[in-house]
Amino acid sequence: MEHYFNFTLNASDDRARAGTFTTPHGDLQTPVFAPVGTLASVKAITPAQLEELGASLVLSNTYHLYLRPGDELVAEMGGLHEFMRWPHPMLTDSGGFQVFSLGKANKIDDEGVTFRSHIDGSTHRFTPEKAIAIQENLGADIIMAFDECPEPYNREYNEAALARTHNWAERCLAAKQRNDQALFGIVQGGIFEDLRAKSAEFIASLDLPGNAIGGLSVGETKDEMHQILDVVGPILPKDKPRYLMGVGTPEDLINGVARGVDIFDCVLPTRLGRNKSVFLREGGRLNLKNAPFARDTKPIDENCTCYTCRNFTRAYLRHLIVAKEMLSATLLSIHNIHTLLQLARDMRSAIIAGEFEQFAAPWYVPTKTTTGSL
Repeated sequence: MEHYFNFTLNASDDRARAGTFTTPHGDLQTPVFAPVGTLASVKAITPAQLEELGASLVLSNTYHLYLRPGDELVAEMGGLHEFMRWPHPMLTDSGGFQVFSLGKANKIDDEGVTFRSHIDGSTHRFTPEKAIAIQENLGADIIMAFDECPEPYNREYNEAALARTHNWAERCLAAKQRNDQALFGIVQGGIFEDLRAKSAEFIASLDLPGNAIGGLSVGETKDEMHQILDVVGPILPKDKPRYLMGVGTPEDLINGVARGVDIFDCVLPTRLGRNKSVFLREGGRLNLKNAPFARDTKPIDENCTCYTCRNFTRAYLRHLIVAKEMLSATLLSIHNIHTLLQLARDMRSAIIAGEFEQFAAPWYVPTKTTTGSL
């Protein structure tokens, strides 16, 4: 395992960290944001464009690829890297979140989950062993333990789900056979700080190459998310990367890094790009379909160096949106992905320079006093 995966902490500034995570397909310089290619495709963006943007990590989805085209077919095609022509590091989630959120009429027991496909209604079953076998066929560098992601506010359900998640993490570790894939465990526990602490301690005890924090950005408040990160961060090992799953606004990246997170992913930049909206680096968003942009000759962001901002006006982008041209999704997604990738690079530079506190100050939200989630 050590031959393939190693995490080096290059610098820290309070809890913010700059590191290097070595994988078989290249090094990840953290903090790092991963664009999401759910079906082995980052929507509206080519792999060449991702490389031009400086992306180093792409995420794909186990549940979706298992259903279509099938993980065995992907393995036959040489694995995800070859299939989608992405030569850099890749991560696959376990499919757990999608089984619970998309699977129709799912039935959960201590052994696994039986669910019906959201595509055709066919019946399938995921167990920890099955999730690992699928991910081994897909061949990503980083793979995730199968976990249960419950709604965040039900204490009784979270206690039961946590027991299953921990048991399933042990079973995933026992089932794993490939040593060129790094298995990350996932901390769960809803908004309950004691459950989160218990989960972080257990997942850390498995001594995996990295650790993830799941079940956030699923309906809880921002302050509750910050509280959980404040609880979990000091417990997880300092010498392993920490991955906050499914979080991806500029403000969330900065507040996550400030609390010790190294890796992020989210569908948001491309989803917004397909829905007329763009990030602004200083915070907030623009809906470029709005009429005032019809004669606006400025780029999206005058301080942005992405291909879109270097070449196109807000007026042109609005025209593409109104005309329902596919190019609008590509150009807006390029800007949104660039914004997050550049932010991650800038945060790394600030940490190394010992200037992260000043850098993050406009966006940093201190955690409020806990409100009885213990």
